[in-house]
Amino acid sequence: MDRRPGLSVRLKLTLSYAGFLMLAGILILAAVGFYVLYGIPRGAFITTGDLLVNQRAILGSFLPIAAFVLAFLLVFGLVGGWLLADRMLAPLTRITDATRLATGGSLSHRIDLEGRQDEFRELADAFDAMLARLEAHVAEQRRFAANASHELRTPLAIAQTLLDVARDDPDRDLGELVDRLRAVNTRAIGLTEALLLLSRADQRSFPRERVDLSLLAEEAAETLLPLAEKRGVTVETAGDLAPTPGSPELLLQMTTNLVHNAIVHNLPEDGIVRVTAGVRPEGVELTVENTGDTLPPQVVATLAEPFRRGTERVRSDHAGTGLGLAIVRSIAQAHDGTLTLAARPTGGLRATVRLPAEARLPAPVRPPAAARLPAAPPRPAA
Repeated sequence: MDRRPGLSVRLKLTLSYAGFLMLAGILILAAVGFYVLYGIPRGAFITTGDLLVNQRAILGSFLPIAAFVLAFLLVFGLVGGWLLADRMLAPLTRITDATRLATGGSLSHRIDLEGRQDEFRELADAFDAMLARLEAHVAEQRRFAANASHELRTPLAIAQTLLDVARDDPDRDLGELVDRLRAVNTRAIGLTEALLLLSRADQRSFPRERVDLSLLAEEAAETLLPLAEKRGVTVETAGDLAPTPGSPELLLQMTTNLVHNAIVHNLPEDGIVRVTAGVRPEGVELTVENTGDTLPPQVVATLAEPFRRGTERVRSDHAGTGLGLAIVRSIAQAHDGTLTLAARPTGGLRATVRLPAEARLPAPVRPPAAARLPAAPPRPAA
């Protein structure tokens, strides 16, 4: 923004300091002069040692002294105010320099303003926290963009290879080629939809209404029941009314991803998935835990990162996009909540989503089981 040049804050503070100092001096000298004019009777003489002076003599000697004092206060106020303003504005100068560096693209610089807490240090600490969060967000976005480009390039390259093979071999079975192209295209569409969903959650561009997580848990379990039966996994749901403000579509996708992830990454036979929802003192909580292999803590810490896949996920018939838990975390954060992942001591994973509770509105009416099934089930993205 173009602005007209003006006085610096340092000069304004200097003039203000000198002005107030001059005003105080004038008021004090005026008080003394008032006493001389009206405190000493006109024509009266006062004896000071061996001298005999009257009102006119006192005024004649007072005025030059008052002028000298005012001149001294003016110089002292300007010099002292300039130095004092420089000292007071030094933290603001450092904050301004850091802002210019951040504007130029350097997000690693920190102010680190030392000293006791005051308004400038609160501003500097808040700015440092903003820079740290912005730097982490930019790094994550760059990493995400690189991974997304790689993931999208893979199905496109496979499709290009299949088309080249079909062009070079006209006698090749077109039915097999169509089936493989359809599978590759389906995977690319699923990845694109997952990326769009993740972007929507990050931008928080959705209306909020009252949602019951227990209903969403039952709906996700019913939607994924055929997959669970196919893989020999038992899905158990339990819980009480768990109202929270948010987007029904995004929260349903979050719940579906958690249940889908728990079904796919389970024991080969007789696996169990437990889904519970309820109100806790700190808010609404949704927990999805499953049986499975024992997970090291260093692996659990990276499961919610985009495009993280284990060897089991690659070998399975539901390879997914590697965005399932990343989408869950983004949706939870977009609803001012958190996602916590913890390895179960007996094997498997426990995923806990905590969201703000909403208990002021009337309880939602629980629809029949058939009505809770969506017309088009959300696409799992484990």
